[in-house]
Amino acid sequence: MALSALSRRTVLRSLAGAGVLALGATACTGPDDLENAADPSAAASNTPSQRGTSTGAAPGRKLGAEWEKHARTFMAWPASQDVWGGQLDAVRKDIAGVARAIGGREPVVLLVRPGQEASAKNACGAAVEIFSTPVDDLWARDTVPVFVEEAGKVKGVDFNFSGWGGKQQHANDAGIARAVLAKYGIERIQTPIVAEGGSFESDGQGTLLITESSVVNNNRNPGRSRDQVEAELKKALGVTKVIWLAGVRGKDITDAHVDCLARFAAPGVVFLDQAFPGMPADVWSRSADQARAVLADATDARGKKLKVIEIPQPDPDQITGRGDAFVSSYLNFYIGNKGVYLPLFGDQTADDQAQQLMKDHFPNREIVPIQIDTIASGGGGIHCSTHDQPAG
Repeated sequence: MALSALSRRTVLRSLAGAGVLALGATACTGPDDLENAADPSAAASNTPSQRGTSTGAAPGRKLGAEWEKHARTFMAWPASQDVWGGQLDAVRKDIAGVARAIGGREPVVLLVRPGQEASAKNACGAAVEIFSTPVDDLWARDTVPVFVEEAGKVKGVDFNFSGWGGKQQHANDAGIARAVLAKYGIERIQTPIVAEGGSFESDGQGTLLITESSVVNNNRNPGRSRDQVEAELKKALGVTKVIWLAGVRGKDITDAHVDCLARFAAPGVVFLDQAFPGMPADVWSRSADQARAVLADATDARGKKLKVIEIPQPDPDQITGRGDAFVSSYLNFYIGNKGVYLPLFGDQTADDQAQQLMKDHFPNREIVPIQIDTIASGGGGIHCSTHDQPAG
């Protein structure tokens, strides 16, 4: 049964009543409200982590920042009409546009289901390397391993992808981490934690931003406290400071990944998503408010205060995309070796403002706006559909 016509929040409501798993085109979080929304303050009833010691961290292990040099960018080709229904051709066009834009500036490896290699290559161009392997969907951010560096080598943490806590079928995508590591001869780091790459945001200097709602929950890590999850994250990723944001539980398939809410622009500088001015408060704007309060008091792994820069979403009446799950956050951008790839939504004022902020903070990179209306309608963005491997 194809569920791509439903928003991911509608999907979740349907699944709660039916008690079944389903396929669906979803990966990140969106701005629209829901009845009976989780209270973000309740989702992080403990004070945000302010521990800045190296206790529990793997010695010499480092989770880099996205702006550090990449060896390659991984992406995945949307494989199934069962997931996307009548939108399959349109979402493939969006993915091809992203792959071509990045592939013109750094190596891109596209994970493609066997039998679809020729059409994917034709759409994405000769600059993109095809890696034939079983794939379910396009969300490479969550399925490819999270790469760290240790003793001069790149290693990959396999976070046991489970279809976002069992909300979707994921038999093929659950094997992507192992397949990627095997193909490139990269050592696999095992962890008992279940999570996705979209949960993590690193400054490259030991600080991790994360939403509590996406990892401290019964659908991924039942029975584990936040302190236990934090200890495992420090061990696996080599970070020394975890800043916990509340997020929102159970209202999108990811349980509110951080990569649509808060992103590092540089050490000590954080971009924060902001609702379009004048919009009524909802669970997502309240989540941003909670994050703002946490970040105002937080220090990074170096003990430095953070500078927070808000990036407003576009006017919902001017965006060109549609759908209840549409993600209109500029925060879901991707930093490449030579470019910053930013969603283009159709509100020229907001689009221009977001591009100017990127120019100000990444002056040595080309700002590349890309229209991704179908990807965004499926609940994700450019960051959700890409995954960087550090050069090492």
